[in-house]
Amino acid sequence: VVMAAPAVDTLLTQVSRVGLGLGGLALLPSVCMFDVDGGERAVVLNMLTGIDEKVRGEGTHLKVPWLMQPKIYNIRLSPKLIQTTTGTKDLQTVTIHCRMLYKPEVSGLPTIHKTLGEDYGERVLPSIANEVMKATIAQYNAEQLLTHREHVSQQIREAIVTRAKQFN
Repeated sequence: VVMAAPAVDTLLTQVSRVGLGLGGLALLPSVCMFDVDGGERAVVLNMLTGIDEKVRGEGTHLKVPWLMQPKIYNIRLSPKLIQTTTGTKDLQTVTIHCRMLYKPEVSGLPTIHKTLGEDYGERVLPSIANEVMKATIAQYNAEQLLTHREHVSQQIREAIVTRAKQFN
């Protein structure tokens, strides 16, 4: 079967239009949706109204391209090791290592994003831990730190938890 040149041209034009249309439709889901995996939550930044107070849970969610930007937060327990060198009551220098397991309060994620940003763990935890450990260790002499180790550890833990709750 031999086709005339104008008929082939018309057929190829229609095929290319259909192909471009299908290609555009295939891109649409990746631009208009985002996934939140297990152990994560999302806060959506709306370019017109700011941070949305609703925290998105696990699953696939819709977004308006270029208007809504999801910010994904890990809500699993994460370790953080803080080391500080400080003086005791009897002016001896001690080095303390504190391993903290932390996670954000899910309902407080919009506030965390507004006030502290996505790297809240790197910004808040070292300063809180250093402040609390130095203040606590300064109350004891070197011998008391060894003999009352559990009590000192519990006191540091409670003070860090109390301070960290102020930041969600």
